[in-house]
Amino acid sequence: MNSGSGRHAAPGRLRSLTVEAAKFGAVGGVGVIVNLLVFNVLRTHTDLPVVRCGIAATAVAIACNYLGFRYFAYQDRRHHRQTRELLLFAFFSAAGLILENGVLYAATYGMGWDTPLQGNVFKFTGIAVATLFRFWSYRTWVFRTPPLVPAA
Repeated sequence: MNSGSGRHAAPGRLRSLTVEAAKFGAVGGVGVIVNLLVFNVLRTHTDLPVVRCGIAATAVAIACNYLGFRYFAYQDRRHHRQTRELLLFAFFSAAGLILENGVLYAATYGMGWDTPLQGNVFKFTGIAVATLFRFWSYRTWVFRTPPLVPAA
């Protein structure tokens, strides 16, 4: 019985994707906590505008997440060409930062929703939108699965 056949390969790929998504979620969960914690500390204890607080919080979370992704979630992926990996991570993280804080910007300045509760709701909503983008981009471009080597 060939375990690489179409009938048996699909459950293996699904299992692998599930494990990957769970690890991504664990690292991302820590990142969300860091992001919201820094956001609220900055918002409460500084005079920075709300979106600047959001951008700073996202940047801190991105740094934490890189370590978690590199050394936990995607530790099995190739480690050579780390400069390229880091540049791609920074690029896609910056795009995610724009998505995430764009939602906060639209809610705050477009809709006038600027209470602490509303800020947290839209910060979290932005994180959710950006997370979908980041999961796709990190697994597709940054921490790619190495190509399968056919058995001899």
